Amino acid sequence: MKKVIQTAVVCRKTDAAAVKADVLAVGVFEKEPLGSLPRRLDGLLKGAVSEVQNLKDFKGKAQTTALLYTGGRIGAARLLLVGMGKKKKANLDTFRKTAAAAASVSVDLKVSSLALAVEPDEFGTAASVEELGRALAEGVYFGAYRYSEYRSEDPAEPQPTQLRVILADTDERRLRQLERGVRVGSILGKAQTYTRTIANRPGNVLTPSALATEAQKLARSSRSLRCTVWDEKKLAAQKMGGILAVGKGSANPPRLIVLRYNPPGRVSSSKPPLALIGKAITFDSGGVSLKPSEGLQDMKFDKSGGAAVLGVMSAAAALKPRRVIYGIIPAAENMPSGTSYRPGDIVTTYSGKTVEIHSTDAEGRMILCDALAYAVRLGCSPVVDVATLTGACVVALGTQRAGLMGNDEKVIEALRKASEQTGEQVWPMPCDEEYVEAVRSRIADLKNVGGKWGGACTAAAFLSEFVGKARWAHLDIAGTGVWGAGEKEGPGSIGFGVRLLSWFVMNWNG
Repeated sequence: MKKVIQTAVVCRKTDAAAVKADVLAVGVFEKEPLGSLPRRLDGLLKGAVSEVQNLKDFKGKAQTTALLYTGGRIGAARLLLVGMGKKKKANLDTFRKTAAAAASVSVDLKVSSLALAVEPDEFGTAASVEELGRALAEGVYFGAYRYSEYRSEDPAEPQPTQLRVILADTDERRLRQLERGVRVGSILGKAQTYTRTIANRPGNVLTPSALATEAQKLARSSRSLRCTVWDEKKLAAQKMGGILAVGKGSANPPRLIVLRYNPPGRVSSSKPPLALIGKAITFDSGGVSLKPSEGLQDMKFDKSGGAAVLGVMSAAAALKPRRVIYGIIPAAENMPSGTSYRPGDIVTTYSGKTVEIHSTDAEGRMILCDALAYAVRLGCSPVVDVATLTGACVVALGTQRAGLMGNDEKVIEALRKASEQTGEQVWPMPCDEEYVEAVRSRIADLKNVGGKWGGACTAAAFLSEFVGKARWAHLDIAGTGVWGAGEKEGPGSIGFGVRLLSWFVMNWNG
C-alpha cells in the first residue's frame, strides 16, 4: 500500500514576501480593505491582487481561492489568496479552514512547499498566538490529506509524497508562541490523519483482527502505551455476550482491544482512570436486519469511533497528559449468515443484564454496552464513548454537529468547551429516564431498539444503563464522522473526534 502524503509544519523568522516556496498563501477577508501584507504583495506584483478583486474573480468568501503567478517578483513562485469570509465572524476555526484550503490547493497543484503568512493584527492577544499556531497546523494536516493507498499512479502525473509548510513571521516573540502551538497542532494533525486512514480502509482489509494488530503496532511505538487484545475465546470466557452476538455471523471473529496510556512519573491515586470507548464495526451489513443496498459501501465507516480512539491514544502518547487513560475498542463485523444473531434473541451482556434483540442493525449499542461495563469495572470515570450510532442523530442534527449526551453536566460542559477550541461541533441532547422507559423490554431487562421516535436519545438511554454511577458522556458522530460535514476536500473519513477528545483528555481536571 502507498503511504499518504507526509506533511510537516515549521516556523521560520522571515519576511513572507521573501520566503522561497512553491506557493505563498495569505488570507483575505470578504468586503474588507486589503491587510498590510496583501497590500504590500499587491505593490510588489504591480497591482495583480487588486486586479483580481476588481474583476470580482475573488471576493474573499470563506475557503474560496485565487491563484496568481508571481513572475519572480517575490520569493514564492505562486501567490494563493484564500478567502476568510466576514471578519466579524472570524474565529479560530476560520484560520484552521484557511490553512486547510491552502494545503489542499497545494496538493492539487502537486507542489512540495507552501508558505503561510498571517498578519499580526488579524488576531488578538499574545495568548491567542499559540492557539493560532495550533489551529494553522491542524488545518494544514487536514487539507493536505488524501486517501490514496489503493490508487495506481500515473507515471506521467506523479502524486506528491510530501508537503513542507512554513509559517513565516518576522517577530521573534510571536514566532516562539506560534512554535508552541504548531507542536501541539502537528501532533493532533498527525493523529487525525492516522484515524482517517484507518477509517478509510475497506472491510476486507481492516477486519476486527487487523484493527487489533494496528492497535498493537501503535502500542509498540510508544513506551507509554500498552495493548491487550481479547479474542473470541477470551470474550466467551469473560461472558461478553453483546460483542459475541454481533460478531457471530461473520467469518472474521470479534475482538476487544484495550489500550492503556501510562503517564510518565507518579500519578495521583485519587484520580481514577479516564476511559474512551470507540465503536468499531469494521463493516455493517445490518446483519439479518439487512440494510438497503444504496450506500452500503460506506458501511466500512462504522468503525469511525474506534479509529478516533486510536488517534486520541496516539496523540496522548505524544502530549503526555497526567492521568491514566484507557482506550477501549470493541470490534466486530456485522454480517448475515446461518450463525447470525436474530431479532427475538435474548443476549446476556457482560454486565449481566439481558437484552431482547429487536433489530440486528442496532448492533453498535450491543458492543458498546459490554465495553462500557468493562470500563466501569476497571474503575474508570469519566467514561466517554464515541460512535457512528444512529441515523436518527443525522436526521436531528444533520452533518454539522455530533450529538452529545450523558449523565454528568461537568463532563458534558468540558466536551462542549473542547468543541469550541477544536472546531469539531457538538450539540447537547437528552437521554434521561423517559427515554430509558422506551428501551424497557417485557421479557428481558432491555430491548435494543426504542421505537420510531427519538432514536438517538433512546440509543444513548440504552447505553446509560451500563455505566452505573460513573460519570459518562456519549458522542453520536453518525453525521459528522464521514465526508459530508461541509468540507470540500474529500472523499472519506474526516477523523471527527480526534481533536475534540484529545483536547478533552488534556484539560480534564475532574
